[in-house]
Amino acid sequence: MIECRDGSIYTGVAVDVAARYARHASGKGARYTRSHPPLRLLAVFTHPDRSTALKAEYALKKLGAPEKRALAAAHPQAIV
Repeated sequence: MIECRDGSIYTGVAVDVAARYARHASGKGARYTRSHPPLRLLAVFTHPDRSTALKAEYALKKLGAPEKRALAAAHPQAIV
């Protein structure tokens, strides 16, 4: 999860989180982060495979920003 400068939170799936975040920060990531520049990496959650990660991302996208922040705060081991 990436917290954007406008307070919104972007969620996505990546194998190499650091490289993906760098692409978002450089303006070459997802369309959303090009118009909502990243402020910081809020949390990283690991999953055993891509299918599980995509299901988790889908569930996260249903949450609002306050719920996503609460989830990140409740799992301090996931915060980078």
